[in-house]
Amino acid sequence: MDKRIEKEIEQYGAGEMKLIDTIVFAMQSKKAENIVHLNLDKLSKSVCSSFIVTSADSTVQVRAIADNVEEEVLKKLDEKVWRRQGDENALWIILDYGSVVVHVFQTQCRKYYALEDLWADAETVKISEDKIA
Repeated sequence: MDKRIEKEIEQYGAGEMKLIDTIVFAMQSKKAENIVHLNLDKLSKSVCSSFIVTSADSTVQVRAIADNVEEEVLKKLDEKVWRRQGDENALWIILDYGSVVVHVFQTQCRKYYALEDLWADAETVKISEDKIA
């Protein structure tokens, strides 16, 4: 097994790693852009252990990415989203899976809210867009 994968399983646990991998796969299959994993575990007072952040150029694609994440996680892991917000205008849709929170932004909103800058102390991993797990 790859050392990086072993380290991630040790850090997050196999269940959480499967959730993250499934989310990333679902995003990539809908052509999500600039996928980033923010590891919040080492930060005090963080609301969860991970953020998975991505963006798309249109609100139609934002909704399609969020829908696909929800469908793939349910299909592959039999896990329902705890809470979903942002469907009204699809500029920023949030999917809450408890320990992992997914943020799907319309590109301009992502720049405006700069979530990665707000959580700059978190360990950040940029995920290759051409690699589908």
